[in-house]
Amino acid sequence: MIINISGKLAFVGEASIAIESAPFQYEVLVGDYTRRQLQTKVGQTIQLHTLDYIEGNAQGGGRLTPRLVGFMTEPERQFFDLFCSVDGVGVKKALRAMVRPVKELAVMIEQQDAKSLSALPGVGPATSERIIAKLRRKMPRFALMVDQTSPAGEVDAGANAVASETFDALVTLGHSEADARQLIDEALASKKKFKDTESLLTAIYQRSV
Repeated sequence: MIINISGKLAFVGEASIAIESAPFQYEVLVGDYTRRQLQTKVGQTIQLHTLDYIEGNAQGGGRLTPRLVGFMTEPERQFFDLFCSVDGVGVKKALRAMVRPVKELAVMIEQQDAKSLSALPGVGPATSERIIAKLRRKMPRFALMVDQTSPAGEVDAGANAVASETFDALVTLGHSEADARQLIDEALASKKKFKDTESLLTAIYQRSV
């Protein structure tokens, strides 16, 4: 499985991009939110977290085509993998639905906002209910994704990694997922930058003293 790819961004299309990683050029499928983030980076070296899958039907001699799907951060890749696991969704429908930041999608699911979910491209009322039923309890990790961005408006992947690792640490220490999310959200509301898990944990427990 290819889990990461880096190279020069050669092209951004409506549903895919091309990455030059010598001696090859790879087509990578992306959701609309990711596409918008990459539009200004043509010619620059980028790195994407990826999932690969086989498109097509082997029955009846159909053609099978390997595909790569790309994401700016690892939590986005993890969310997409969960999203695809819902009955009736799959890779193509999940890609169409990825028009909003993962944090917003996770909050919709966590809050059982079927109306907003059903308005996503390709989802609809029945699918939104299945998404909520299967994924609602798995969303705290993604709902806390950091909204801190750089001056260029890019997602701070490092900040998201720190939040994700701190979430795991709090759960290991005995906090519920919902409690872990709330503690991290409260600490991040200060708008301080946390360079690592230790500094974020310290801030969380100082607040609770």
